Amino acid sequence: MNTEPIERAMDRRSSSPVLGWVTILVIAIGGLALVKWVPYYHKGLYAAANHSIGSSILMGNADRPPVPSMRAAIDYAMAYGKAIWKAMVLGLLLGSAVQVLLPRHWIASSLGGRGMRSVILGGVLSLPGMMCTCCAAPVVAGLRERRTAPGSAVAFWLGNTVLNPATLIFTGFVLGWHWSALRLVLGLIMVFGLGWLVSRFTGPDEGIRVEQVPVIQGTEKNPERLLVRWLITLGRMSARLLPEFVVLVLALGAARAWLFPHVGHDVDNSLLWIAAFALAGAVFVIPTAGEVPVVQAMLALGVGVGPAAALLMTLPPISIPSVAMLWGSFAPRTLRLVSIGVIVLGCAAGIVATRLFS
Repeated sequence: MNTEPIERAMDRRSSSPVLGWVTILVIAIGGLALVKWVPYYHKGLYAAANHSIGSSILMGNADRPPVPSMRAAIDYAMAYGKAIWKAMVLGLLLGSAVQVLLPRHWIASSLGGRGMRSVILGGVLSLPGMMCTCCAAPVVAGLRERRTAPGSAVAFWLGNTVLNPATLIFTGFVLGWHWSALRLVLGLIMVFGLGWLVSRFTGPDEGIRVEQVPVIQGTEKNPERLLVRWLITLGRMSARLLPEFVVLVLALGAARAWLFPHVGHDVDNSLLWIAAFALAGAVFVIPTAGEVPVVQAMLALGVGVGPAAALLMTLPPISIPSVAMLWGSFAPRTLRLVSIGVIVLGCAAGIVATRLFS
């Protein structure tokens, strides 16, 4: 049964498209300016002057991560939370707003196709966001509920981190512009290549968990009812995503020493180390641009350029917490495909860096 006419009728009854677009644009532009654009402008000036954007969140100024403990878990969770909480709030606001304020058929018509056009549009729309993988996850969940195609949603998810313009600039000032070029080229392959693969091998509605957005009649004439509907959706999304996110960040904070047991000259450019660091990077979670000081610290301690390049490509785009947050928005095989693709491209980055940068 074709439910699209019914969905369009419900959209028209339950929301005002003009009010929805205006609200989302105000939140997106105002929020991104406050959380991302203005701070990153100043951080870019700092990076240009000091060739650094701070210490490694992975291990601070030490030569290795702390031993696994509750203290290590709490310390990392606090540092990570301090770095991303504003962006997480913005991500939840936008993810819930997309579900409530925008008609489903509007999103589906532009981002719901299975062709390369939707994938490219999803990747391009991610560029202003510059969010970390976990903060982008609520927006991706909202887009999927509105029937955004899996390939387009994946391109949006990965593009927020891998093609982040600010991070590319930080990388150039801190590590060198050849590192930025490597990140950009392989990032384009990751975002649009994996988006295309997902579009080819998944159905449009595969894996979607519908949030059961409450329909409150008359919202186009009564904005207060629309606000109530939005707050209910925001509360449900927060209750579903945040508890597992917090638990997993604590676990990863405690397990840093197990994920990165060796940091030093013995971590050479062998394929084994490159693959190990690519896998560890795909598992671990960091704030936006956190990979830049991590890689800088690794190189200073003598880690080979191959493993360092693998980390540069796999630390930002995915993590165990972000994959868990999107488990109900994509089919498991889609998330497996994306995870494997990120790790493979991380290994490719390590091999290329070994050949060109050694």
